[in-house]
Amino acid sequence: MEKLKQNKMGVYPIPRLLCSVSLPLMISMLVQSLYNIVDGIFVAQYIGSDGVTATTVAYSAQLLMLSVSVGTGVGVNSMLSRSLGKRDFDAVNKAATNGLLLAVIWAAVFMLAGALGANAFIRIFNSDETIVDLGTRYLRICMVGCLGIFLATTGERLLQATGNTLLSMIAQLAGAVTNIVLDPIMIHTMRLGIEGAAIATIIGQFVAAAASLALNAVRNKEIHFQIRGFRPDFGIIGGIYKVGAPTIVMQTMNSFMMMLMLQIMRLSEYGSLAQGFYGIYYKLWTFLYMPVNGLAQGLIPVVGYNYGAKNGRRVWDAFRLTAVVAVAVMALGTLVFHLLGAPLLGLYQATQEQLDFGVRAMGIMSMTFPFAGLTICIGFACSGMGNGVVSMVATIVRELAVLIPLAWAFGRFFGFDATWYAVTVAETAALVYALAALAAQYRKKVKPIL
Repeated sequence: MEKLKQNKMGVYPIPRLLCSVSLPLMISMLVQSLYNIVDGIFVAQYIGSDGVTATTVAYSAQLLMLSVSVGTGVGVNSMLSRSLGKRDFDAVNKAATNGLLLAVIWAAVFMLAGALGANAFIRIFNSDETIVDLGTRYLRICMVGCLGIFLATTGERLLQATGNTLLSMIAQLAGAVTNIVLDPIMIHTMRLGIEGAAIATIIGQFVAAAASLALNAVRNKEIHFQIRGFRPDFGIIGGIYKVGAPTIVMQTMNSFMMMLMLQIMRLSEYGSLAQGFYGIYYKLWTFLYMPVNGLAQGLIPVVGYNYGAKNGRRVWDAFRLTAVVAVAVMALGTLVFHLLGAPLLGLYQATQEQLDFGVRAMGIMSMTFPFAGLTICIGFACSGMGNGVVSMVATIVRELAVLIPLAWAFGRFFGFDATWYAVTVAETAALVYALAALAAQYRKKVKPIL
């Protein structure tokens, strides 16, 4: 019992705790986003601009899988963290085992969808037969082999929930490095083309899954899977999705946003060129966003544990420090996008037309990056306290309710370049909502336990 009382979530100084929890997440997500950048560069070099556009369209479907896996994982993470804070280890083990079951079920759903609907999905966004063919071949492999990403996400979240983010980082790095190494081999050396990019992706995901589950079995002493005599516990599943479902909706909005933006671009004068640029921008954006997202995700176990232990001062201190770092990193990203837009696009063999409008677009969209960093931190802090709705609503405001209507209207009435200003307006609106929600959560949940 004494060992449990000394869980680092409750006793480490906040800066040291956040460094130990969030830094491994930031590094692993940085490597994962680096994979996306490297993968796109190899596709651009060896397959060409059609390959970049095809994988951009396919990625909107991959985001759906990622949305469900991450959302379910966030729900499991939040429940585990709060249960650990309350010393309810029966709930901890049930949450872990039910989370593993949910990963398998969701993987089966997407495997079937990929086998039957990959071609139809690509055709929704592009009618060019070359792009449809490339996109279908790529997406079908990624979806039929998606079990790895669901198992990997679940295993990594279980490690994160108990503060073992270094082990989670190791598992993620194993998958990402495998992917990066295999990309040129599969695409170019073995001459598998677009299929090679997809195969490298799923192999990397299965490596990450094997590593994360093995590390849980060997090193995670606070969680034990209850496989023998297991029965689904719908009360536990409901608790997982109380937090996880809003996160799934939030992540899914990202996918829908991308789909709708691709449709807006399809109808513009730039067509596939605009879609290809957006894919490049999105990969570069994730290189900045993912580490900040990892930083903010560290708030879930830290806030969850200390909220469960009724230590409001540590909850608030953790949020404030994380928010300051996130905003600073995003501000640096704004500077980089403004100064190095052309060289970054050049890595993907961007055409002159893409450079002409793309550099301006990157400068416009990057203006509110710091707003996004603060909004992300607020959402994950609220999720750690059992309220995933804040992230969901902020995402809906940013990516659907404001962005899509304004992007369409600005582009239609003020020209294609004006489309990108919708991003800055939407990000500002999301931050205003998030700040109001944070004030309410502080008064209701944090202030009473300070």
